[in-house]
Amino acid sequence: MKNYFRRQKVNFMEIRTVSNYNFSGKRALVRVDFNVPLDKKTFAVTDATRLRGAVPTIKKILNDGGSVVLMSHLGRPLKKLKEDGTIDYEKHSLRHIVKALSDLLGVEVKFATDCISEEAFVMSSGLKAGEVLLLENLRFYKEEEKGEAAFAEKLSRHGEVYVNDAFGTAHRAHASTTIVANYYSPENKMFGYLMADEVKNADKVLKSAEKPFTAILGGAKVSDKILIIENLLSRANNILIGGGMAYTFFKATGGNIGNSLVEEDKLELALQLIEKAKAKGVNLVLPIDSVIADKFDARANTSTANSNEIPGGWMGLDIADKAIYDFTQVILSSKTILWNGPMGVFEMDKFQHGTEAIAKAVAEATTNGAFSLVGGGDSVAAVNKFGLANKVSYVSTGGGAMLEYFEGKELPGIKAIVG
Repeated sequence: MKNYFRRQKVNFMEIRTVSNYNFSGKRALVRVDFNVPLDKKTFAVTDATRLRGAVPTIKKILNDGGSVVLMSHLGRPLKKLKEDGTIDYEKHSLRHIVKALSDLLGVEVKFATDCISEEAFVMSSGLKAGEVLLLENLRFYKEEEKGEAAFAEKLSRHGEVYVNDAFGTAHRAHASTTIVANYYSPENKMFGYLMADEVKNADKVLKSAEKPFTAILGGAKVSDKILIIENLLSRANNILIGGGMAYTFFKATGGNIGNSLVEEDKLELALQLIEKAKAKGVNLVLPIDSVIADKFDARANTSTANSNEIPGGWMGLDIADKAIYDFTQVILSSKTILWNGPMGVFEMDKFQHGTEAIAKAVAEATTNGAFSLVGGGDSVAAVNKFGLANKVSYVSTGGGAMLEYFEGKELPGIKAIVG
């Protein structure tokens, strides 16, 4: 798959989207990302964000007089088998989302119990204008993740037009996200509204960011963010580092970090990144102080300390007041903001203050005219938790796909459409 990961070169003006296509009398095969959380007992959808994200594209096709065949994955059924070694079809069945999707669309969604069975093909070929069919979980077949051409060709039989509206899987060269596009002519494959919005907003940050441009990066490990940091060093004015990854930088520069998370094999890399930032005139800011705990536990004893003076037996689990002030001042002076990764263990109430404060600062900067893009599962979860998702410019659904896009990699799902 490495041949896909060259520098992304996407001219948004040249991207073909559903906006430019008349679906009257056409059956569209649409790759969506319906990998949504389900209640463990009732299997009811507990967060319909991804379903709502696909609605505009589906309605555009239906309003044109077309029909829709939806395909998606749900979880990793072949990796998370039952105790007896068999697939847990009940847990991973997309039939659980049919009601929620039908309610959102105002259309009764039909369901095929397999994605490539004869019954499924009969159902898709018999669709009338205005009708919607959802195929069963693609990942019940190993051929999906392997990107096998024969499987992709079978999927292509479900539609005369291919629409990719699943940015969250755009970094995977799977059969339904990439290979299937080979079976459609250029004029009959395109992006949905969600996919197009993701690319447009990412490009606004990567290619036309108004200065000052600030990137806020958090999370546990430097190793997860090496490429994005290096790519942003040539683009950003400020890079704010929070989360567990900050302590690798502090130890690399001779600080005492107690029992805080550290990647011993990345100390030299951390020093190199600091030097590269200096050489490029980028303001790389580490959190001056931390909320520390005597154990990784919601009931732990807590205190505060300078981030490079954490006593033995204690660990940093959030940024503290001085760091929050420093970060906030930089954020409020910014015109473009990218946020990927939390500032601490925000899932625990004792260690959520830093992430909440940064979320509020990003929201305030946005209100003051900055463009802000929030991406990555934890960052998105944070702005949702604090009720601020509608206070930032754009919340990406991408997760890993967005991260790889900002690393400068070429995403297979995008390349399959734009060539």
